[in-house]
Amino acid sequence: MDSVNNQGYSPSTVEEISQPQAGGRRRAIPLATSTLFVATSVGGLGLIVQLYLKSLDTPLFLISLVATLNSIGMLLGSWLWGTVSDYIKRRRLLAFLTMGLAAGIAVLIALPSTTVVMASAVVRSMMFAGVAAVSIAVVSASSLPQRRGKNLSYISSARAFGFATGNVLAGIVLARFGYSPSFVLFTLLALTAFGTVWFLPNENPVERREKVGAWKAIFSSGLFDLYLATALRQMAILGTFALLYVYMGSVGIPITLMGLISASNTITQVLAILLFGWLADRVGRRRIFMLGFFLSAVTPLLFVFATNIAGMIAAYVTVGIAFSSMYIGSAAFIGDRVPHERHGQMLGLYESSRNLGGLFGPIIAGLITPVIGFKGMFIVMAGIATLAFMVMIFGKTLFGDRTTAAE
Repeated sequence: MDSVNNQGYSPSTVEEISQPQAGGRRRAIPLATSTLFVATSVGGLGLIVQLYLKSLDTPLFLISLVATLNSIGMLLGSWLWGTVSDYIKRRRLLAFLTMGLAAGIAVLIALPSTTVVMASAVVRSMMFAGVAAVSIAVVSASSLPQRRGKNLSYISSARAFGFATGNVLAGIVLARFGYSPSFVLFTLLALTAFGTVWFLPNENPVERREKVGAWKAIFSSGLFDLYLATALRQMAILGTFALLYVYMGSVGIPITLMGLISASNTITQVLAILLFGWLADRVGRRRIFMLGFFLSAVTPLLFVFATNIAGMIAAYVTVGIAFSSMYIGSAAFIGDRVPHERHGQMLGLYESSRNLGGLFGPIIAGLITPVIGFKGMFIVMAGIATLAFMVMIFGKTLFGDRTTAAE
């Protein structure tokens, strides 16, 4: 415990780290179920919204800007709802967030203008970010360290499976029924998530002993290099994906196959997250998340050569493995480093750091693609992801030593 105490926590706070609430698995099951429906409802919207805006003759820059707006909502929502969850009953908060998500999707049923679509993107992403941050905070805080990775993998794997299901449904439903019925379906899925939240045990929030600002919390925990590298990694990956459906259309891939190809990413995550959650509890967190950062640097380069279905699937599978190892390793590592009464704040800030990178990646992609083309854009994104990997290698030197207790 001394290595944690040296990061700025008081002895009483350090004691709380080793005393998580009981019943991580009991909370993980209903949360995984609600997460499954939430992710399914959100997972298919990317394809449908992107193609719907294209049908309105929306400029490429504005289409890519939707991804940036999503990241703005995720950035604000992860920080806001993660922190709020440390102060109020989390079941009620999750019910509010899932209902808000359903309302944000329902707006699209009327096939509104580009402006309304972009505004609703912020609302939806804020609500979705809250569900993600609060869910992992509940499970992380209630799990013993030796089971934290495995319990967190239930939530993350359910989310991945939901994204895969949503992607598959999106292409099929859109091709067969059109835009409005597709939005009706995904609204109903979000409402189902609202119903499953009530199976979560009702409990009071953990008592907070002192209020700690976001920046102070990040630096005092010794996690700055991880948060910075995560932001850079997301900048590269979200920039790569911002116009990917448009790119697939340009190389002749049918709409009905786009969802299936995209689903190969999240289908990979379903099993990979469970595997890496198990490994993170046995071989150490750092080995797991470093693999994720390395593969993230490789992924954009694969799209340079992905001009057919097989190439696309290979790239999507690679990013699925990359995300799984990076996310589950990092989340478990953060859970080991912070007292459980701040899990909501710190894991919310981790989600925010992921979405901070998403603010800039799609904008960069939208600006440079008309100039250097899709393949040139992929190479630029690979460079940014490589920088993230370098931060993790040299971060200990640049930003100060981190404890090796969790490694």
